[in-house]
Amino acid sequence: MPSGQRRGRWSGVPLEDRQALRRDELIAAGVRLLGGEAGPALTVRAVCREAGFTERYFYESFGDRDEFVRAVYDDVCTRAMATLIPATTPREAVERFVALMVDDPVRGRVLLLAPEVEPVLTRSGAEWMPRFIDLLQRKLTTITDPVLQNMAATGLIGALTALFTAYLDSRLTASREQFIDYCVAMLLRPAAYSETATNA
Repeated sequence: MPSGQRRGRWSGVPLEDRQALRRDELIAAGVRLLGGEAGPALTVRAVCREAGFTERYFYESFGDRDEFVRAVYDDVCTRAMATLIPATTPREAVERFVALMVDDPVRGRVLLLAPEVEPVLTRSGAEWMPRFIDLLQRKLTTITDPVLQNMAATGLIGALTALFTAYLDSRLTASREQFIDYCVAMLLRPAAYSETATNA
């Protein structure tokens, strides 16, 4: 990148803010590469090229590629959680998640497909899964028994993960509306089942 472009890129940005902005741009580039349609194509050099930075700026924020990949995954998971938390109904939750992960499939592939091919994300996925289960459990307010709540949330997260993965991977031919309706029906079903289990 010519020196004039470098200067223009940061003109007006205080020095103390530039590293954080560069980190954000590197993360955004990592999301695009890790969630690419052809699969992850993420090397330090590729990330720097995608973001328009030299490797010097990569290493001012990240120790190595593995640390960077985990940061990219954490960023997508954090955005997913922030999208789901305000939802007040199952339909709103599904529609919000579809808008974030299916309408923007790059993020969906990072969240659901990248851990299958990036060994460094095995631990990250295991750390994030209980958080999503806990979030869903707190949304299942029609189930009053906490044990049943936890079992329902755990089962739903597994089923929804499989469904969204297949949908992103083009293994499901359902329309967007069909997909949303089916996921909403799944979220509503545990309440009826819990009543049966409690009264048995």
